Amino acid sequence: MANRPVFSPGLKGSALVIRVDVEFNWFAGMAVSQKQKSIRSLHEAAAQRNLAHVLEISSKSESRLGVSLSAFNLQLQTESGIKCPVENAYQSSKVFNNGGPYQDLLKMKPWEAKKDPRLASSGDFAGFEYGGHRWPTKPVTAFYDWLYLNALHQNPTISGQLLQYEGFTDIEFNPERSLNCQASSAALFVALSKRGELNSALSSREGFLERLSIGVSKTQADLF
Repeated sequence: MANRPVFSPGLKGSALVIRVDVEFNWFAGMAVSQKQKSIRSLHEAAAQRNLAHVLEISSKSESRLGVSLSAFNLQLQTESGIKCPVENAYQSSKVFNNGGPYQDLLKMKPWEAKKDPRLASSGDFAGFEYGGHRWPTKPVTAFYDWLYLNALHQNPTISGQLLQYEGFTDIEFNPERSLNCQASSAALFVALSKRGELNSALSSREGFLERLSIGVSKTQADLF
């Protein structure tokens, strides 16, 4: 058995993203077929928790939409005019005590950018620099969410399809080891879109950070 979160858009109250942890049967193995068995098992378990229309967002998704929304595939035009996957924009913006940001990561393959040895050998992580602005390290997912939501906003044909889903998963995301999650970011996008707040939230870095600070996530205990 395994446990993974399903992220749903918060359409009422203060919470913008609602996380529900779901237990399901895990199928071991690195093959895509095994990952997809686990995804199906997770979604079946989620349906039993009244989360019936869920989209897997990852390169392992059985949905073309889910694959296209992976941070390794979703394209973002940066403030410098370069078009690249969200993952590249994120990794290339990291600043450390002894180096960064490493702008050449924008032009690498996304998996190469994520594993670039400089990201592990440049000292303590100090924050992000993007578009001439420094981003704080807290809220911890704010900068990643900012990039992902801007990429969705730039790709309305893709992002418009998100509005029909009740929840989102990422089979590769383990909350015990990771912080950022593209499924959570997708839920945030839907929440802001359906509340009519997306444009105002993305109008400035300061406005976005302020909106996130009052849109804290609910836990599973808050729901049931």
